[in-house]
Amino acid sequence: QDYTWEDHGYSLINRLYPDVGQLLDEKFQVVYNLTYNTIAMHCGVDTSMLRRAIWNYVHCVFGIRYDDYDYGEVNQLLERSLKIYIKTVACYPEKTTKRMYTHFWRHFKHSEKVHINLLLLEARMQAALLYALRAVTRYMT
Repeated sequence: QDYTWEDHGYSLINRLYPDVGQLLDEKFQVVYNLTYNTIAMHCGVDTSMLRRAIWNYVHCVFGIRYDDYDYGEVNQLLERSLKIYIKTVACYPEKTTKRMYTHFWRHFKHSEKVHINLLLLEARMQAALLYALRAVTRYMT
């Protein structure tokens, strides 16, 4: 069964540490919804599918998969170099190099790449919290 932030993690952390759940949720939402609606030189682009694919791919890398998400979207939207970059930043951040940063999405603005990094870090944090909170839930029941 899926153990999600929305359905399980948020409520448990709010029970254990009142107000912290709200602060974390706001932090996740701000980064997830951050957009200029641009991609490279294209304006007025709905980037929600791309942001969702990146977030869910990070969770997938950590072994968290959602039954209601079509993971074909990940393969369709994330090129190989971006997937390698995501895995490196999420799993081995100390191995991330400037060369790796410059080689994914070459035609994109730095602000877009920074947003990708923010997405990766927040998705990684949420994945780690989900593992910890699921362990706490199991212990409590």
